[in-house]
Amino acid sequence: MCPRNYGSGRPRGYCPDGQCPNGQCADAPAHCRPLRLIWLKGRRGPPCACRGVGRRGVQVRFAKPSDIRSIPSATGGIARLACARMRESGKGMASVLSGAGLTAAEVDDPKLRLEVRTQIKVLDLAAQELQDECLGFNLARSFDLREIGLLYYVMASSRDLAEALRNAERYSGINNEGVRLRYRAQPATVISLEYFNVDRALDRHQIEFWLITVVRLCRELTGIRLAPKTMSVRHVRGRTPPEYRSYLGGQVEFGTEADEIVFAQKVAALPLVRADGYLNRLLRRYADEALRDRPQPSKGVRGQVERVLPQLLPHGKATTSEVARELGFSRRTLSRALSAEGTTFSRILDELRATMAKHYLKDRELPVTEIAWLLGYRETGSFTHAFRRWTGTSPSRFRASSHARGDGAAPAAPQ
Repeated sequence: MCPRNYGSGRPRGYCPDGQCPNGQCADAPAHCRPLRLIWLKGRRGPPCACRGVGRRGVQVRFAKPSDIRSIPSATGGIARLACARMRESGKGMASVLSGAGLTAAEVDDPKLRLEVRTQIKVLDLAAQELQDECLGFNLARSFDLREIGLLYYVMASSRDLAEALRNAERYSGINNEGVRLRYRAQPATVISLEYFNVDRALDRHQIEFWLITVVRLCRELTGIRLAPKTMSVRHVRGRTPPEYRSYLGGQVEFGTEADEIVFAQKVAALPLVRADGYLNRLLRRYADEALRDRPQPSKGVRGQVERVLPQLLPHGKATTSEVARELGFSRRTLSRALSAEGTTFSRILDELRATMAKHYLKDRELPVTEIAWLLGYRETGSFTHAFRRWTGTSPSRFRASSHARGDGAAPAAPQ
């Protein structure tokens, strides 16, 4: 447990400043939780969540806490494929949807993006219900690659595999903002997947889906059954399932330092069977527009305030004076700058609290008392009063309505 004094109004088990006092947490689940609560009780995660160090000492890439728009989202296609697989197997999905904080209507809406963490949760729960420890692998082998959507067609119309992989590197964020595809050509053709603002240690099935899908894409686009020299996966398995080696035709290693696929260097120069320069230029324009249309954090002084506030809220320091100090302004200068942008500090604080409250309430494992603390309220009653003002209902009723149970799912663009 953290030896520091938490002070009044703070839940037991929180580091007051987000820093591990000993440099490493031996008891992290009860010890220190960052603003996003990446490691809740009963979940696997890095040995020190506050420092973001993953298993095997690998640094987990987290941005500093920012506004709610920095939380990575995905099209939710992989989660919807898992739900469709459950429906085909005659399994009820109520427990999976409830456990992931989703409703049937949300899963059925292919236009609705899901948080990447939510998708990971769906896959984990679905794998348990289906008793399929290779769910991500099995889903990736059988779905129609065209369901990937615009990214697939941009890749397929590229000149050669190298160009297709460079396009995937540029545009993969359209499908999943929490996974970054990287490509390098020397000394071999290497495709790696990096997690951004998502704890890689929590994931198993999504990353296996991605890796197998990338291999399938390389094979389909070139018309050749390419076999990777190696495929490396960061999470650990007791044994490598034989179907992995059989499908890939190469070496598979688990418990490594990176998630990556390695092909021979000459593979990158292979021409694609559906190459179409004119179509590719047209599709890349659409893809560039899709990138621009993604929600972006606010700019200007308002954006700076929104990025600072989440760090200060749990400690009761979300005041004009403290935010001004963090930004290097005087209190008066900050107020004038916000006024010039047509807003006020109190309005930004109120709107941000309302948005974050709705987000946190979707997590059923997070008590309302802790949500109140995260938002800077010393008393739960004050938070409840504010939430009624924002929504016209209580936090508990809002949570119940958000977790209405139901079955049914429809597949959508994976990733």
